[in-house]
Amino acid sequence: MTDTSNLIPIGRFSSLTRISVRMLRHYDAHGVLVPAQVRADTGYRLYAPSQVGDAMLVRQLRDVGFGVPAIGALLAARGTSTFTSALEQQRAVLVDETRAAQHRLDLLDKMRETHRKELTMSVTIDEHPFEARHIVALRDTIPTYADEGRLWDRLLPEVERQRIAVDGPCGALDLDDEFQEQDVDKEIFVQVPAGTTAAAPLTSRDLPQQRAVRATLTGPYTEIGDACDQLARWAADRGTPGTGGMRYVYLNDVRSTPPEQLVTEIYLPIG
Repeated sequence: MTDTSNLIPIGRFSSLTRISVRMLRHYDAHGVLVPAQVRADTGYRLYAPSQVGDAMLVRQLRDVGFGVPAIGALLAARGTSTFTSALEQQRAVLVDETRAAQHRLDLLDKMRETHRKELTMSVTIDEHPFEARHIVALRDTIPTYADEGRLWDRLLPEVERQRIAVDGPCGALDLDDEFQEQDVDKEIFVQVPAGTTAAAPLTSRDLPQQRAVRATLTGPYTEIGDACDQLARWAADRGTPGTGGMRYVYLNDVRSTPPEQLVTEIYLPIG
C-alpha cells in the first residue's frame, strides 16, 4: 500500500502553489501536472511535496504566456538549452507584442485627441469654388506630407532673389491621385499678378477656377489633417466625395501670426 502520510491534499496544494483547484484539475487532464495519487474511492487528488516546485514553474510559465502543451514540454526540458532558448524566444514575442500594444495605444490617444479637437476646433465647411489665380510655384517630391516646409524653405528665398511681386495668399496642392505614405508629389505656390514669369526652379502658370467644397480652419497648421478629415466626411455625406487632391490656401503670414490665429482654407475639388 502506498504511503500517503506526506502527500498534500489538492486544496492545500492549491494554497501552497497559488494555482486554483480548477486549474490543477485542468493540468492533470492534460498530463502537465499529474497528482502523485488519486484516491480510487473518492477521486480526490493528492500531490507529493516534490511537486510544489513543478507547480510553481508551471504557474510562472503560464504567467509569461506559454500554453499548456508548451508548458508540458518545457517541464521535461528544464535545465537544458532547449528550455533557455524557449524563454528567449518568448521574450522576443512579448517585446513585439508590447511594441504593437504601444502602437495601438498611440493610435487610440490620437483618436481621442482628434475627437477632442473636433469638438473644440474652429472649422466651417461650405461649398465654395477654388478661385482662379496666377501663381509662381515649386513642385517636387517630399518624404511625407509633413515635410512641406522643405519646399517653402526653397521657394521663398528664390521668389525674393528673382524679385517676384506677390499680390495674394500662398498655398499648396496635393498632386497624387491617391494617398502616399512616402514620396509625396507636392506643389506650393505664391499668388502673383497676371503675366508674371519665373525662372527655374520655379514655374509660373494659371490655376483655373474649380468647383469645390471648402473647410476654413482657424488654428495651427497641425490641425489641418483633422480639418481635411472633416471636409472629406462632409463632402461624402452629401454625395460629392471629390475628384482631386486637396488644395490649401494660407491666408496669414506664418512668421507674424500666432498659431491659434492662422486661417487656412482647404478645398476639395468636386468636378
